[in-house]
Amino acid sequence: MTDKGRIDHDLPVGIESMGERVEFDSMGEVRVPADRYWGAQTARSLEHFAIGDDRMPIELCRAYGYLKKASAIVNARQGLLPQEKCEAIAMACDELVAGELDDHFPLRVWQTGSGTQTNMNVNEVIANRAIQLLGGELGSQTPVAPNDDVNKSQSSNDTFPTAMHLAMIGALDAQLLPELEELAEVIERKACQWKDVTKIGRTHLQDAVPLSVGQEWSAWAEALRVAACDLSHAREALLEIALGGTAVGTGLNAPDGFAEDVAAEIARLTRLPIRTAPNKFHAQATLDATVRLSAALRGVSVALIKIANDVRWLASGPRCGIGELKLPQNEPGSSIMPGKVNPTQSEALLMVAMQVIGHDTANAMAGSWGNLQLNAMRPVIAANVLHSIRILADGCASFRTHAIDGTELDKERIASLREQSLMLVTALVPEIGYIDAAHIAEAADANGTTLREEAIASGKVSAEDYDRIVRPVTMIGHGVAGA
Repeated sequence: MTDKGRIDHDLPVGIESMGERVEFDSMGEVRVPADRYWGAQTARSLEHFAIGDDRMPIELCRAYGYLKKASAIVNARQGLLPQEKCEAIAMACDELVAGELDDHFPLRVWQTGSGTQTNMNVNEVIANRAIQLLGGELGSQTPVAPNDDVNKSQSSNDTFPTAMHLAMIGALDAQLLPELEELAEVIERKACQWKDVTKIGRTHLQDAVPLSVGQEWSAWAEALRVAACDLSHAREALLEIALGGTAVGTGLNAPDGFAEDVAAEIARLTRLPIRTAPNKFHAQATLDATVRLSAALRGVSVALIKIANDVRWLASGPRCGIGELKLPQNEPGSSIMPGKVNPTQSEALLMVAMQVIGHDTANAMAGSWGNLQLNAMRPVIAANVLHSIRILADGCASFRTHAIDGTELDKERIASLREQSLMLVTALVPEIGYIDAAHIAEAADANGTTLREEAIASGKVSAEDYDRIVRPVTMIGHGVAGA
């Protein structure tokens, strides 16, 4: 233990003593585990909201470290917080951001809709760690108090949505956006590699005119890039933060200029262009920015469902399906059918996408429940959006690594299906008209003959003209991205 007022930089984070200690809040005393930094309000939440096993995302708790440190720095600069308290709070916040205090955030998602209990969990942990750094007694709220010092110039109503925004930006930048780009790049490389492999197209799951494998794959890469663009656009709105509005948006109990100064400080700490929201009443009464992000995540899911399903169809077989793609054989597919291998990566990605769409439905409902000066459905959106980002990122990485990277073409199967298609007759339409071309296709289907045989038999086209006109390679145009 050190002299009060002096920070011991070498003091370990861990708390060795066991048993319990007494903490207190405005409602009285509460016993808490001696080896945890949380206090009375966290303990009350654990008792009154023991609902499920869904914990508040640790990314959100860590994000709180940035805004609490920034607030302490601005408060000290304004003369509202002694420098030694500011330094101790800042050190505790650095440990929080680094993940060194993760074990001290036990609260469930299903709590007060404002996130007040999580805000106080953070305040209590930072306060007790700062007290320890300053040589004080845990639980004494001296010399650092959770409400009066760590939460100075703030409210749960402006800090929780700020932490949501910071956590979501961090997750997008570190997880999902890079994974979407990597998946798009791998698909695009395959598209360029296979740009000259002609195949039969399919519309309504029926044979259609030819295109190249590269053209087909280029559509998938473009879908991912468009979805990522929508995500980036939604991300921009998260850069505006509510911090500084305090309880209802008026900034009560915060010094003049606090909102702008603390946004600038967070920008410095995070190296992000964070800015204060121009209208705090909107920023605190709604969750519009996170709802729009949720919708963009739904858009990513829709694109991934299309791609994963296409891969399943094209790889179906190996002998009795379409069978144009050969997927990596990662694991046995059946407990009863020997030799069976299934498109499991597509199936996993489809389930991820379905879960995200379900999250978005809940998020839209929660976002619509902003009443008067507060939306009190925040924790569920925070948990759902961060979970969506994580599983989409992991799903994309798994799909890329264990499916797309190793996918090969069955070129013989592709050629066989292409040559069997009756829709190649479409090339004859400019020469002989739609009706006569249709009769040729119908005759070939009915008689089990080839298009060439029926076209020549019809007298509408010579053998030489048929061979000149009906050439799949000349029917695919030039629509391959990057070719």
